[in-house]
Amino acid sequence: MPTDPLAWETRERRVAYSCPGFEIVNESVRLPDGTEAEFDYLSEPASVCILPFTPAGDVVCIDEWRQAVSRINRGLPVGGIEPEDSDLEAAARRELAEETGYEAESLEPLVTVEPANGIADSRLHFFVAEGCRPTAEQRLDHNESIRPTEVSLQDLTDSVADGDIRDGRTVLAISYYGLFDAKRDSTQK
Repeated sequence: MPTDPLAWETRERRVAYSCPGFEIVNESVRLPDGTEAEFDYLSEPASVCILPFTPAGDVVCIDEWRQAVSRINRGLPVGGIEPEDSDLEAAARRELAEETGYEAESLEPLVTVEPANGIADSRLHFFVAEGCRPTAEQRLDHNESIRPTEVSLQDLTDSVADGDIRDGRTVLAISYYGLFDAKRDSTQK
């Protein structure tokens, strides 16, 4: 039984639709006032997003066709956590290598967010990767069309600020990275 007066009680849960990568879940719920209702949401495995820096300080971005918006999207390497990943860092290293062909000397967690928790149970774990170098060929999924490219952090930040980059994961990564740098700078004074 929920303990907070705002909590909803889930009475029944069923998968209304399932496909590779996500499910649409339907829940019968009881609201705090006792009203019975239905609630649908997208359910997907947790993902990692990598902000990868080369030794020269450039960011390894990916240009990828995104069918849902019918255009090439500039963003960062992102992917779901696989059962064979031993932990989140292993998932981040695997996704970076698969999508870009680059490997990182080091990885550091940046932040974890729920980017759309009103309509999805998605969790996105962000990492900053340092010392990224091309070491192998990309290992793309059958439905991925990706071109890696190196961009200066300033150009990427400007593109986010100007609204040229609309990929939410990239916007969040750059924004949190800027906050992290500003916080670190203020503590060093």
